[in-house]
Amino acid sequence: MLSLRSISKRSAGFLCAITLPFTAFSAEKLNRSAGPLFSHFALTLEVGQRTEAVGPLFYRQLREDDQTVAFPPLFSHVTDVAIDSEEYDFAYPLLTYDRFGSEYRWQLFQLFSFAGGKNQADTNARRFTLFPIYFQQRSPDPALNYTALLPFYGHIKNRLFRDEIFFVMFPAYSQTRKRDVVTDNYLYPIFHRRRGENLSGWQFWPLVGAEHKGITTKTNGWGDAELIAGHESVFALWPIYLNATTGIGTENPQKEFAVLPLYTSLRSTNRDSTTVIWPFFTRTDDRVKKYREWDVPWPLLVFARGEGKTTTRVFPLFSQSHNAALESDYYLWPLYKYNRLHADSLDRDRTRILWFLYSTVNEKNLETGAARQRTDFWPFFTRRRDFNGNSRWQILAPLEPFLPNHKSIERNYSPVWSVWRSEKNPKTGHASQSLLWNLYRRETTPDARKCSLLFGLFQYQSTPDTKHWRLFYIPVSKPQKNSDHVPEHR
Repeated sequence: MLSLRSISKRSAGFLCAITLPFTAFSAEKLNRSAGPLFSHFALTLEVGQRTEAVGPLFYRQLREDDQTVAFPPLFSHVTDVAIDSEEYDFAYPLLTYDRFGSEYRWQLFQLFSFAGGKNQADTNARRFTLFPIYFQQRSPDPALNYTALLPFYGHIKNRLFRDEIFFVMFPAYSQTRKRDVVTDNYLYPIFHRRRGENLSGWQFWPLVGAEHKGITTKTNGWGDAELIAGHESVFALWPIYLNATTGIGTENPQKEFAVLPLYTSLRSTNRDSTTVIWPFFTRTDDRVKKYREWDVPWPLLVFARGEGKTTTRVFPLFSQSHNAALESDYYLWPLYKYNRLHADSLDRDRTRILWFLYSTVNEKNLETGAARQRTDFWPFFTRRRDFNGNSRWQILAPLEPFLPNHKSIERNYSPVWSVWRSEKNPKTGHASQSLLWNLYRRETTPDARKCSLLFGLFQYQSTPDTKHWRLFYIPVSKPQKNSDHVPEHR
């Protein structure tokens, strides 16, 4: 039986075989272009080369440490030798494969998956999942093995936010463990019993329930004893009645009481809050953050005043809220929205119109002065400039505004609909523009410029010393001295 690593190697060999004609042609005819049928060019923003063919339906990209081969939007394959990683996308997000070192994972639409390889615990476990029906793991350590077939019978370890899960004819009976807390569920979620270190509790939901945990200690990574706060709570006719105390044994215990919707209260050393006829009247006094807030009702009318928070909100007409580090405003929500974060080393703001219709994000490193920006106007364009000053502009962008910097979207789908691409690298002086998948392509450097139009039928290339013309792939002029030529800087 073939291993996943051998399958991966054979797939990589197959990809090299089917892309060999493109790369061989590009190596021999490096200075020729026939876009959108075929184009080969140096990358503008990074060190490397890229080959594109058949419009947006094929490309191969080589950079210093990684290689990408793709047939958008159906398939892409990326290898990175620097970090020993590999990715496959088949009709993303339908089927994907990811490998990092010896760890790997296949998934089919997040429902069917299997994974394996050595993890951080140095165990070579193999997982198989058909979510949410079947869970299986096999490991050289028998203690890590498990099998579960929902709803009949099973045992699961370190999955679904629990250390262990055991069930028989779920929801008739199940048991979960998270650290030292064990919960036995009968007819989940109606009845449960809970136990742990100095902890006990039960519930017959939604009628009544109670839980108590005393103060305990644990040894931290420095070898010191660390206090674990206690808590106690009682509910009846959930969510109508609640009486709870948390943070027992700390300097800021909190007491909560609620008879919804008539009255709720929170009392602690740091903060008091009272609500009458929720959510119509709420008053909050935060003594740590130093502000007082009135909600009448929340979240429609909110007024806060103090050093830690100043807010005036009349939803949906307008809202202005700020403190020393944060600012959040809107007018005619969701027509206009503005957010800002100002920290010691970072200043970041975002302006949005109709949420994702228009968005611009500005970030500045206050220590170095470097800045970056991203602007999206859905679905027409996306434009970004990074901290190095590199910029890229793309027309059209139906998914990128919703999933910014999503590598699988950019790898598998952006090439399909990006009818215009413009890139500029200020450090190297390189710039490039492409229309309709290189039907028109223009490249400039400090020492040369190159232009191709209509499947490469018209081509022009110049350097400070010479210039070349090609018409219908035939040179129409011999290399000419061009000492007076001044290269164009874009």
